[in-house]
Amino acid sequence: MSRGGGGEEAARGQAEERAARIEAPEDIEAINRLYRERRWSDGLPVVPPTVERVERMLAHTRRARHEIIARIAPGFGAATVERIAINAVLAGCDPECLDVLIAAVDAVAAPEFNLQGIQATTNPVAVWMVVNGPVAARLGVNGAFNCLGPGPWANAAIGRALRLLLQNVGGAHAGEMDRATHGQPGKYTFCCAENEAANPWEPLHVERGYRREAGTVTVVGAEGTMNMNTHTKDASELLRAIAETMQHPPSNEYCHGGEPWLILSPEHAEILKAAGLTKAQVKRRLWELSKMPARRMTDKDLLRVEASRKKELGEIGPDTLLPVSSRPEDIWIVVAGGPGTHSVYVPSYGTTRAVTREIVQDARRPQ
Repeated sequence: MSRGGGGEEAARGQAEERAARIEAPEDIEAINRLYRERRWSDGLPVVPPTVERVERMLAHTRRARHEIIARIAPGFGAATVERIAINAVLAGCDPECLDVLIAAVDAVAAPEFNLQGIQATTNPVAVWMVVNGPVAARLGVNGAFNCLGPGPWANAAIGRALRLLLQNVGGAHAGEMDRATHGQPGKYTFCCAENEAANPWEPLHVERGYRREAGTVTVVGAEGTMNMNTHTKDASELLRAIAETMQHPPSNEYCHGGEPWLILSPEHAEILKAAGLTKAQVKRRLWELSKMPARRMTDKDLLRVEASRKKELGEIGPDTLLPVSSRPEDIWIVVAGGPGTHSVYVPSYGTTRAVTREIVQDARRPQ
């Protein structure tokens, strides 16, 4: 059996070696006890990463098994292709998912994502993955009904695999390097597709500079989700309701100038499109409407705002209107979900910027 962890070895720079192999009992319950004891699982049952299962996973890429895709903070373990495959098996992924995870690992290691801060903070931030392009349908990544909830296998397995990599290779174990005060359910798995068929504007990956036919994964440092249920059919009212939801004083976004995300339901997106609004115009309106008087911050938090945003905003007084982000373009919109009058506000960690990577599908397909 290939060991599911690897953070300690990788941190010592032994990426040229194969992942350690251990003898394990055949009994599935005993295997799961072993993985819990050694903190290689997330507390849920795992699929044993046997040599055979890992080899089947690796057969779906031409990349060398010991190639380092990234070093994962805060422990800076080496995420080799082999270690990515091991954790993908642990999470229950099919081999076809390996390309997505390789891209996601590369994305979270980008400096602007600030994985060091995300992994070690007391904040509940989790990594949210958004999959775009034809690959989402091919793998069955759900972007419609219940796209953030249970049921869709691909959403659950892919999101969980990344989480296990952050823990097992990055070393972010709860109470140790991961110092989250409460955490959140999204730290088990947080993955969906965009509902591109129901999107009246260009999809996320096209907006971020990729070809429509490309497959991409976008990683977001998400604090959580806030449901917004409004039955209005008026675009101006809808924008006001969303903007007022975005305003919250104990916020990293207003403190640092963040990158807030919105998951618009197809129904809400269509209301805005029918009013003649482009996505850029929606962002501009929300940016203006969501400005919040600085007096709503606590005194100590306002000191943090002044330290972080004085260069951007100048002198900050009680009546200063704080924008949620530095620019309207820093508000990002995904259209997802099924029918209904619900949309979702996804506040970001603040000192993070989303990263998108193309999914390179270079599998060696069985003959």
